[in-house]
Amino acid sequence: MNYYTSDLHLGHAEIVGMSGRPFSCVREMDEALIRNWNSRVCKNDDVYIIGDLIYKSECPPEEYLSRLRGRKHLIFGNHDLTWKDCVDLSKWFVSWGWGDRIDTGQGYALLSHFPLFTYIRKYQIHGHLHNRTNQEYWSFLRAMPCSLNAGVDINGYAPVTLSELVRNNEKFKQEH
Repeated sequence: MNYYTSDLHLGHAEIVGMSGRPFSCVREMDEALIRNWNSRVCKNDDVYIIGDLIYKSECPPEEYLSRLRGRKHLIFGNHDLTWKDCVDLSKWFVSWGWGDRIDTGQGYALLSHFPLFTYIRKYQIHGHLHNRTNQEYWSFLRAMPCSLNAGVDINGYAPVTLSELVRNNEKFKQEH
C-alpha cells in the first residue's frame, strides 16, 4: 500500500498554534502523529513524505525515524535542511531527493514539497501550504484538481492513501 503525508514538523512547538493543531503541546502532537502513522502503516507499506518531517526538534532525528513504520521515501522540504545532513539517510529511507515522479497505479504523480502552478498532468502531490487559504495563490491552486496537498493539517494528522488524499483535498477545497 502507498501512503502520502507532509509537513508533520515533528518537534516544532510553534506549529501547534501556527496551524491551529488540536494539541496542547509539541510532545502531545509528536506522539499523536507517530501513533496515527503507525496505526495505518505496516512494515512493507511505502510512505511518501513530501517534506518537512522534522523541524526545530530537541530530539535527535533517529528518535522519530526509528519509531515510524514502513518503507519511507523522503522528498526534501524547506525545513528538512536542518536535520537531513545529521543522519545516514540510507539507513532510514528507501529514496530521497528534491522531487520524484511515481506510478500511483492510477496514473503518474509528480511529488514536490512546493506546489507547481503550471503542472496539469494527472496528479501533483505537494506539501508546504499546511491548511493556509489566505495567500494570493489559493484561488488558483484551489481550481487545480490535479493539485493534492499531502499536509497532515488537512489529512487527519495521518498518512493517507491516494483515494483518501483526493477526497480530503476535494472536501477542503469546497469548504474554503
